[in-house]
Amino acid sequence: MVYSLKVVTSSTCRLSKETVAEAVEEREEKETEMSDVVFGIAASAKLWEKRKKYIKVWYRENEMRGVVWVDAAVKTEEKEGLPPVMISGDTSGFAYSNRQGQRSGIRISRIVSETVRLGLKGVRWVVMGDDDTVFVAENLVRVLRKYDHREMYYIGSLSESHLQNIFFSYGMAYGGGGFAISYPLAVALEKMQDRCIQRYPSLYGSDDRMHACMAELGVPLSKEIGFHQYDVYGNLLGLLGSHPVAPLVSLHHIDVVEPIFPNMSRVEALEHLTIPMKLDSASLIQQSICYDKNRKWTISVSWGYAVQIFRGIFSAREIEMPSRTFLNWYRRADYTAYAFNTRPVTRNPCQKPFVFYFSKAKLNSTLQQTVTEYERHRVPHPECRWKMADPSALDRVVVYKKQDPRLWDRAPRRNCCRVMKSNKKGSVEIDVGVCRDAYLRRTVTHLLVSDYFSDIFRDPSAPSLGGLRAASPRYFRLSALSNDGLCGNGARGGGSDGPNSGGSDGSNSDGGDKWPLLSWYSSLLGKYPVLVKALTSAILTLFGDLWRTREERLLAATVIPKLGVSLEWQCNR
Repeated sequence: MVYSLKVVTSSTCRLSKETVAEAVEEREEKETEMSDVVFGIAASAKLWEKRKKYIKVWYRENEMRGVVWVDAAVKTEEKEGLPPVMISGDTSGFAYSNRQGQRSGIRISRIVSETVRLGLKGVRWVVMGDDDTVFVAENLVRVLRKYDHREMYYIGSLSESHLQNIFFSYGMAYGGGGFAISYPLAVALEKMQDRCIQRYPSLYGSDDRMHACMAELGVPLSKEIGFHQYDVYGNLLGLLGSHPVAPLVSLHHIDVVEPIFPNMSRVEALEHLTIPMKLDSASLIQQSICYDKNRKWTISVSWGYAVQIFRGIFSAREIEMPSRTFLNWYRRADYTAYAFNTRPVTRNPCQKPFVFYFSKAKLNSTLQQTVTEYERHRVPHPECRWKMADPSALDRVVVYKKQDPRLWDRAPRRNCCRVMKSNKKGSVEIDVGVCRDAYLRRTVTHLLVSDYFSDIFRDPSAPSLGGLRAASPRYFRLSALSNDGLCGNGARGGGSDGPNSGGSDGSNSDGGDKWPLLSWYSSLLGKYPVLVKALTSAILTLFGDLWRTREERLLAATVIPKLGVSLEWQCNR
């Protein structure tokens, strides 16, 4: 009898091993969660009773991990909802020679290393902050998910003060605004930091010592503009009302600036901000810009914080720039002292915004839609002579917006908004959401005649409005308005030099000879302005779907420079 031996290879076993390996890798590669982050909070015993109230606003004991590091023993109570409090190690053996600073900078700079020495398990990121730093923790996690926690990362932001950045560094994260260090970098820092600190006795504080050690390790700052040091004084309306297109991660210097909501204490104002934060943290304080074409208003929505209504039409480029409602770190109204562009607070009484602050919110769970209300901040407004709708007739603004927790998984883009039709007196309703491409809907172009400002613009000393100068007794404004907004194809405002225009510098001024119909139209408009304006408005309304980008570009290059008309790209969703 002959036996044959056949070797059978079990592919099932190999697959099982691969599957297990993939499962392990997948488990290791899971998204960063709140439990993967540990906070190291710098505090002082002297200010603990006051500052711990700020920590209570954002810290959630059952979901987060953290340690408060103090310089001396403080009184603590159980079930306060605070992180455990620990006393920092002795730093008397470290040299310190800066005459303007304080030795506490050495202690605070070692908080990351001391947190690592606790040996906490499953830590991916160590986040440093002060006791007067308020974190939007969900947005912090959203930012950290962009980075590989297994690599060395040093993440934070700069000061708002240009001079502070010059005196210290434009490559340094400011600890008050908070910064994040990946765990491998934190471990490397812990091994060398004490020796590193000894080499820099002349440095001022903790941030520059940390930066010096990062430089020795060769790790640059990864800038995330949602961390806010807020080296400013005064009212934060200008900054929070025009927040950059980035998730709000932190606020700092709460004791220095005014309460972010009027008629509230600082703690009450921060607790008030947590109401919209819990509904849609990703969209908190994100700006949207839209226009009420019937009332000739520009509306800026800072979701969950404030709505501002301006008389007249302002470009998005202007409105997205923070107004200087604050002073710089040296208490001066010097616009050159900021590390970003700002615009002045207008002196024209007709251009002062009407501000509506967030009052309450609710969620329609069926539609996953938030409804936020904003009440007018009743302060005296100077008399305005412009013959146009007065925003002072409004008591509140209602904003509808769908929850969007994956907002920052897409390419950064400002949300669009649209003024909704409403018969309710004393209120305006606005819809905020993701911008839809302009080509999906018909674009209707209207010729709006702004005779309302004729009295203003006869005055040669009158200021400009949205870039228009007081050069003529009247001006015309050609406005491209759409239900979706021209934001969809990248046109977001900016006047006659918009992305689809030929500019207003006359570089394409020969277009009138190539297109005699436009020259004829220009001539008729000069001779019979009232009749031509009325007919044009009717024709464009009836046949708006025939009006395309090519014609808009052509008008910008030919007729508009000759007539001095400003082509405004108004982004209405």
